[in-house]
Amino acid sequence: MPIYVVTGTDEGRVSEEAAALFEELKAPGSDDFSNEVIEGVADNSESAFQKCSQAIEALQTLGLFAADKVVWLKGANFFASDRTSEAERAVSGVENLLEVLQNDLPDEVTFLLSATGINGVRRFGKWAKKSTDYRAFDKIDISKEGWEEQVARIVSRVAREKGISLEGEALELFVQRAGAETRQISNEIEKLDLYLGKERREVTVEDVTLMVSVSHKGVIWEISRAVEKRNAKRAIELIDSLIAKNENAVGLIKASIIPTVRNLFFAKLAGAYGAINRAPAGIQAVLPKKKDGTVNTWGLKMASAGAKNFTLPQLQKAMGDCLEADKALVTSGQDPRMVLHKLIIKLCDGRRAA
Repeated sequence: MPIYVVTGTDEGRVSEEAAALFEELKAPGSDDFSNEVIEGVADNSESAFQKCSQAIEALQTLGLFAADKVVWLKGANFFASDRTSEAERAVSGVENLLEVLQNDLPDEVTFLLSATGINGVRRFGKWAKKSTDYRAFDKIDISKEGWEEQVARIVSRVAREKGISLEGEALELFVQRAGAETRQISNEIEKLDLYLGKERREVTVEDVTLMVSVSHKGVIWEISRAVEKRNAKRAIELIDSLIAKNENAVGLIKASIIPTVRNLFFAKLAGAYGAINRAPAGIQAVLPKKKDGTVNTWGLKMASAGAKNFTLPQLQKAMGDCLEADKALVTSGQDPRMVLHKLIIKLCDGRRAA
C-alpha cells in the first residue's frame, strides 16, 4: 500500500501540496464514492482517537467495485507534541493507525496524511520519515540571513502560475510587505491578478503599494525603512503599534532595528569600494552571510540607499547604541517602550556628530 505524508510548519503550503497530491493520486475518472476524505481537525483526545478509527475503517474497506481508492486523513492536528497529541487517548488512536499501516493492506488502497506537525521522536514520526513518501514544508526562518531570496523564489513561482510578471523593485517590495507566509503570498498574488485584469500582466511598484497588505513582517520592514530615512516619528509610531499588540521588545529590536543598523554599516563599508566584490577580503569576511556561506547581497542592496543618509562613524556609534539598548531590555527594569524610543531618537537624530 503506497503511503504519503505531507507535513510542516507552513500550513498554507502543506494544504496546497496535499490537495494537489490527492488529485494526482486519485484514479482517472474516480469520484467521491471511490475515495474517502476524513477531516483530521480534532477538538480533543477522544476526537483524535475517533479520527484514527475512521481512517482505519476506510483503509480496510475496498473502494466501489474493488477499484483503486485513496484515503486522505486531512489536516490532522494530533500528531505533534501539544497537549491533545500527547494525551493517552490520542496516542492510542495513532498507535492503532500505525499498526494497520504497517500491515499488508491491499495494493488498491493508497493512504495520504496531511498534518500540521508530526513529532519525530514518537514511534509514528520515526516510522513515517523512514517508511513513507514523507514531504515536509516548513516556514522560512526570517531571522536568518538570506530569507528574502528564498521568499522571492516562492513569490516568483506563484506569480508565474497566475501568468503575471513580478520582478525587480516590485518583487522586492512584495517580499517585504507580504512576508514569508505562503498562504498570505498566495492571497496577495490572487489580489494582484484580479486587479491587473486580462490586459495587463506586469506588476509595478505602484500596484504592490496599492494592493498588497502589510503583514507583521511588513511592519518590521516599515520600521527598518523609517530608520534608514531617519524618520524617528514614523519608526516610533510603528513600534508602538506592535507593542500595543503585545509584541516582545527584545524580539522587536533583534528582528528589525539591529539587523537594519548592521546592514547599513556593512553597506556603507562595502560601498566605499563601489561594489561588494571589490571590497578587500578582510571586509568581505565580516559581511553578513547566508546559510551557504555566500554574502547576503539582498540585505546589503536594500540598505545601500539608506546608508547614504549616514556617515560611517555615525553607524559605528549606532551599533554601540543598539548593543546598549539590547542589554538594557534584557537586564534592566526600564520600560521597554521607552528604551526603544530613546534608541530610535539616537539613531535618527541628524544633529549627531559625524
